[in-house]
Amino acid sequence: MSISTIGALPVQVLATHTGQEVAIIGRIDVHTVPDVRLLLHEIIDTGCGDVHMRLAGAEIGDATGLGVLVEAYNRARRAGRRLAVIDMTERTGRLLRASRLDRALVLREDVAASTVAAVTA
Repeated sequence: MSISTIGALPVQVLATHTGQEVAIIGRIDVHTVPDVRLLLHEIIDTGCGDVHMRLAGAEIGDATGLGVLVEAYNRARRAGRRLAVIDMTERTGRLLRASRLDRALVLREDVAASTVAAVTA
């Protein structure tokens, strides 16, 4: 497992060799999306199988936060993978349902899997 910092913002990445799960912690907004986007692209492009995004510690701050989830979904689909948002806050779940993103993203309460990558935004 390695720890690194991406960009000027405090984004911390904990990763192992599989890249199956990412935990995003902190506010996802116009200021943090570039770093979150880079990490999600790397995980989607280098892994295999479903990508599980843990959003329990994340707050979607604006439309760019939603946009990066849509972009990750589309990238995963093009790579033949599924993006599953798991372990989200009630607010995030309501936001995804209100924006109808729950129709595209696979929403799950939780799955039993070890954390592969964590992002603190």
